[in-house]
Formats: sequence, C-alpha cells, structure tokens
Amino acid sequence: MTNRHLDKTIRSFAGGMVLGLLMAGSVLAETNKVGTSAAAFLRIPAGARGSALGSALTTQSGDATSLFWNPGASARLEGTQLSFDYSDWLPGLNYGFVGATMPASGSLNIGVHAVYLSTDEMDITTPEFPMGTGLTYNAASTAVGATIASNLTDRFSIGGTIKVIQERIYNSTANGIAFDAGTLFNTPFNNIKFGVAITNVGTKLRMTGEDLNVRVDVAPDQEGNNESTVGELKTDRFDPPLLLRLGLSGDLFRSSSSRLTWMVDGINPNDNAPSINMGAELGLMQEVLNLRVGYNDLFLVDGIRGLTFGVGIRALSKPTVVYVDYGFQAFEYLGSVNRFTVSLVL
Repeated sequence: MTNRHLDKTIRSFAGGMVLGLLMAGSVLAETNKVGTSAAAFLRIPAGARGSALGSALTTQSGDATSLFWNPGASARLEGTQLSFDYSDWLPGLNYGFVGATMPASGSLNIGVHAVYLSTDEMDITTPEFPMGTGLTYNAASTAVGATIASNLTDRFSIGGTIKVIQERIYNSTANGIAFDAGTLFNTPFNNIKFGVAITNVGTKLRMTGEDLNVRVDVAPDQEGNNESTVGELKTDRFDPPLLLRLGLSGDLFRSSSSRLTWMVDGINPNDNAPSINMGAELGLMQEVLNLRVGYNDLFLVDGIRGLTFGVGIRALSKPTVVYVDYGFQAFEYLGSVNRFTVSLVL
C-alpha cells in the first residue's frame, strides 16, 4: 500500500471514528443523569500536569499519565517512561496513580497503569451505639489497566486500554470491566493537533457482599418457623462514568528555547452536562521550566471546579530524565487540592 493510499485510509478511519464518537456524544447529551454513575473515581484527573492545565490533555502526550487521558497519545512517548502521582484528594480521601509505558516493536508502545482512591478509617456506628462500636472501616476504589498504542503514520496515532475496576466499602464490593479508545492526529495547519478519546465503556457495577445480608423472618405472623433465614439486599446496577473527549491544541509561538501551547477539550459525560476545559503551557529554557494555567468546567451549570495552575521542572537530564510537576486545583465548596507527580524517562 502506498503512502498516499495509507494516508487516505487513515483519514477515512479517523473521520468514521470521530463521527461515531460524536453520535455517541449526542446520546450522552440526551441521557444526562447527573451523579448516577458508579466508579466516579475514574474521572479524577491523573497527574499534576493535567490538573494544572484544566484537564485539557486529550492532545498532549508528555508522560505516562497519557494512559489516562488518551491511549492514542501514549504511542508518542519515547523510551521507557514511569509516572507516580499521589495527593490528598479532598477531605478524608487519598488518591494515587502509577503508570508505565515502553516500546514493544517498531511504532508500537505498550503500557500499564493503576489508580486508586481510598478513605480514611471511619467509625462503625449503629442505632445502639451512635458514637461508635469501637470498630472502624474504610472504602476504596481501584482500577488496573493495560494499553496498546501505535503510530500508524508520523501524524496519526491510535490506542486502546482494557481495565478491571473494583469498588469496596467494608466487606462489600462491586466489580466491572471497562475499555478506553483514543486517537491523536497532527494536522498540517501550524502544528495543530486533534484528539478524540472515549473512556470507561464497560459493564454495569453492582455492590454485593456479606454486609448486604439480613436476617429474615419469612412468616412473621406464624410461630415455630425459622427466624434466622439469611436474605440478601440487592442494589441497583450503575454504568461506569462514560466520558467523551474532543481536543484541540497548538502553539502560539515556538523557538529553539521556548514555546507557548494552548489546548481546549470538549467534555461530554454520561453523568453530567457537557463542558469545556482549557489550558496553556509556557515552556522555557528548552523545557527545563514549564508554567501552566487552566480552567475546568467552563459553561457547566453548577460546576464546582474552576481555575488551575502549576509548574513543572526537569530536575535531572542524564542518564535518566526526571520531571517533577506540581498542580493546584480549586473547588468552590471543598477547598483546594495540591497535586505532585514525579515522571522518569529511562
């Protein structure tokens, strides 16, 4: 197949995928069910860079956190890359992300990542002991994913992720499987990039476990029957937080030592209304220092996120490149979150 035919095929494929995702987005918009998805922790932005840039990272690769934002963008990563992210995510919650990518063969990259959200220990209370029984419990959510991504040409990349999800509260759990897919295309117009990602397409989740067991008297009006029959409460099933991202980015200027990049993402979730995320990144001293600013949830009614900012430093260059990133996210009612990420290129 000639390069011309391959380019035509890729354009047709990309156009078809974008059209399909836009149709999916229209369905999401018609079924706006605020706050009705399970595993909502999958929407927490991974990495301090993404947080600082207003979660507008669909078209940016950068580091291994691209496994979260757009599997297709992870095809652009060079060498073996590792990213570690930890933060106190809102009062009483702890968030962590770890991701790794590496070349497989030719233009193919593979990656793995894990993300978790856990609560602090909480007192178990009952009607008889409203101040606590002396026992404690916590809740935790985890997801582990594997990604494969490829540069089909020097301009077009595609990738996909499969991940296993679990949510746990005390002795009850909900389990599911979800898929992510994404593309990244370098347009011929002034280094403008276009990206599409749809994440968390998966099975419904429902809580099960011994905490949902109850003692049932099947015939309370009769004597002599077994009053210790065990019954099980059944909860509803909920979809994971399906999310469609359409992103654009480009350089306002670029020189041998500095650049200024803008980025805009259109967000369409299945559990809220559509919104816009925006960000800008100023790279100085040949990417030794990066200054970032962004804004979340533009045009979202009752949105609680807003201004973001942060900084990134290349702390070490040889033989291992080390990046340290900081991101700040403000919330209207819940205070603010400080994010820290360390990334390595081996």
